[in-house]
Amino acid sequence: MIGSDKMNKYEKVFESDNIIYIKLSENLITEYLKMVNNPAIAKMISKNPIVYTPEQELVWVRKKLNQNALIFSMIERTTGEYIGNIEILSINDNIGLIGISITESKQDRHYGQESLKRIIEYGYEELNLNGFELNVYSTNQRAIHCYEKIGFVNVEPGKVCDDIHMVLKKWKSL
Repeated sequence: MIGSDKMNKYEKVFESDNIIYIKLSENLITEYLKMVNNPAIAKMISKNPIVYTPEQELVWVRKKLNQNALIFSMIERTTGEYIGNIEILSINDNIGLIGISITESKQDRHYGQESLKRIIEYGYEELNLNGFELNVYSTNQRAIHCYEKIGFVNVEPGKVCDDIHMVLKKWKSL
């Protein structure tokens, strides 16, 4: 949990109804490791999950910060607890590729939908993007359902076996 006094140490970028989006922080490495090293989460991120060390996670955070990557940690507004990360992984032809990961304890609370809507809004309004796409494992039915509710549709197989490529076909502003 991140108390309100500690929240002041983080750089807020934007917010939504229930989520505060902050820049990655070295102070959250313990939280990042709990999420990425959780087998239930890891299998949805990678077909070959590994256990990351604090040193590896620190290198990753610093690399993302040095690149000014469009990755944001999500903090639950009411409790100050870490929810997960959402990222525009790359931008090609003015289309943003989205990645999202939510801690197991914060799933099934509609944070996926809320954060996707907000990052899409941010991409359109602040980055002048023309659209969005993402890849998801076909076995991740919970995520697929969430993406479909936002307006993503399956357009073709993804980059690897069992991977689905989805694009945002229609967007209704919040």
